[in-house]
Amino acid sequence: MLPSLSAAGTPNLTEYITHHITFLTNTQPVGLIDFSVVNFDSVFFSVALAVVFAGVFFVAARRATTGVPGRFQCTIEWLVELVNGQVRDTFQGTSRLIAPLALTIFCWVFLFNFMDLLPVDLLPDVAHSVGLAHLKDVPSTDLNIVFGLSLTVFALIIYYSIRIKGLGGFIAEFTLHPFSSRNLLVQALFVPVNLLLESVMFFARPISLALRLYGNLYAGEMVFVLIALLTLTSGYHALTSVGGWALIVLQFVLGLSWTIFDLIIGLLQAFIFMMLTVVYLSQAYEHH
Repeated sequence: MLPSLSAAGTPNLTEYITHHITFLTNTQPVGLIDFSVVNFDSVFFSVALAVVFAGVFFVAARRATTGVPGRFQCTIEWLVELVNGQVRDTFQGTSRLIAPLALTIFCWVFLFNFMDLLPVDLLPDVAHSVGLAHLKDVPSTDLNIVFGLSLTVFALIIYYSIRIKGLGGFIAEFTLHPFSSRNLLVQALFVPVNLLLESVMFFARPISLALRLYGNLYAGEMVFVLIALLTLTSGYHALTSVGGWALIVLQFVLGLSWTIFDLIIGLLQAFIFMMLTVVYLSQAYEHH
């Protein structure tokens, strides 16, 4: 439901903010982790943006020509070469999966973040008009989505580590580093300490990947909501006073400025997520 009105006829600001941070879900979660909860809006936009990404590259591949390329083909080729160059410079192993994976992560996460540039009330109002109580249209502001991405990368790290180094080599990295000794008895004493230190660093990877993306995009979304609050309580009365027009101008300037900044942040966060994925997978190929 949309925010209710106060006695003065203005929207309730607390309900307005709560409305924008509430997912369209099947049920309310019980406890911190509840796998029975499905955020339908996050699932819908994630899948829809994946279809957009796949569709754009499918069309580019079908229209590719060896002659003089158009702007569309040049843009796609430039993007592919950019990602390939970053992978060649960072990834030390050999795998046909890494470059396509990096390209998919970069484009998909950027599309997630790009949704934050839409007016905060546009899609929620459209959803309300068709009977939906809530709608969040930025998938990267859903911890389930960002942790799903990071845990997938984490599973690939474990897979490639065991595949390249063997199970014994994978376990040895946790137990024989960073402290080591030629004396077997001393080394045995170091094993619990090494295991603790390496485990913390290893399991921090998916958490840092997810929370970095989530924190930046959630903060960006909240700034847009706060900018919208400047004229929310004024409504049409803002057009009848100098102060109201000043708020409208201020809101426009702040909104435009933050949109440009948020676009850069969204692009940067997608690039960082991609690069950290490549770095972590490269480390999985390294032998110590």
